[in-house]
Amino acid sequence: MARIYYDKDADLNLLKEKKVAIIGYGIQGRGQSLCLRDSGINVIVSELEGTVNYELAKKDGFSPLSAKEASAAADIIQILTEDHVQKRVYKEAIESNLKEGKALCFSHGFNIRFKQIIPPKEVDVFMIAPKGPGALVRKMFEEGKGVPCLVAVYQDASGMALKLALSYAKALKATTAGVIETTFQEETETDLFGEQTVLCGGVTELIMAGFDTLTNAGYQPEIAYFEVLHELKLITDLIQEKGISGMRRCVSNTACYGDLTRGKKIITKQTRRQMRKILKDIRSAKFAREWISENEKGRPNFNKLLREADNHLIEKVGKELRQMMPWMRKA
Repeated sequence: MARIYYDKDADLNLLKEKKVAIIGYGIQGRGQSLCLRDSGINVIVSELEGTVNYELAKKDGFSPLSAKEASAAADIIQILTEDHVQKRVYKEAIESNLKEGKALCFSHGFNIRFKQIIPPKEVDVFMIAPKGPGALVRKMFEEGKGVPCLVAVYQDASGMALKLALSYAKALKATTAGVIETTFQEETETDLFGEQTVLCGGVTELIMAGFDTLTNAGYQPEIAYFEVLHELKLITDLIQEKGISGMRRCVSNTACYGDLTRGKKIITKQTRRQMRKILKDIRSAKFAREWISENEKGRPNFNKLLREADNHLIEKVGKELRQMMPWMRKA
């Protein structure tokens, strides 16, 4: 079983002695920056001038710097840009500012796991990965609670990397919920696997396969949309709140029996073999090499596949049906 850390295991004062640079004021960057500042931490924000996020950082009371300026001034550099730009930002703006006594922080391990970023041996490298988007991290913080986090140490040059990471987690109030120990390798590989086989790839293909099956059989696309997409949130909310067993006891007995007797006809032994193959591709870095190459080429396949998916009938029907749902409209 994993080791879990709580408030008693973390000393916030360790972080109060440091300057923290947040590189990237996106959703996660904003959430972490505001929480750190409210915990009494000296926070420096970096964002590209002229962008929406740059203006948002200013509105939030920060004075955004370039990544080079921020990393030069900080003791801890938290890189929260998207995975595919982290290597370039690191090489161009951060690497030259790293020296003994500094630390690199991440909230996802992709660039360390696949050696896109190779830090110097004299710096600490650790991860604090909230298991929720930055907006939720901020909301829970404001309520005096916290979002569970993962913690990992890749490089402990100072002998204090774990304690520093836990101090960072406490500044987000994550230690009130629990901080689970992992490794950069485990976090990265399981995260990619979950996205590809269940949370994104698996779910979207399952939805569209169900939609296509019903519409090809002559059922109205509007009815198909409700049955295979719209009601999915009800089920996932129940699973998240009560677990799979709890969900099965909240739906009708008819639905539960259908689940228990038909689910394995959809997720078959062949499906599980494909999952194992996908995991193998992740662990061998085959997927990472493919994604890195795709970005280097200007994303031709990514953009083509995204356009094709956007043109599926379920998107047209869904857009129209969501207009009937006032709770989904922005005020």
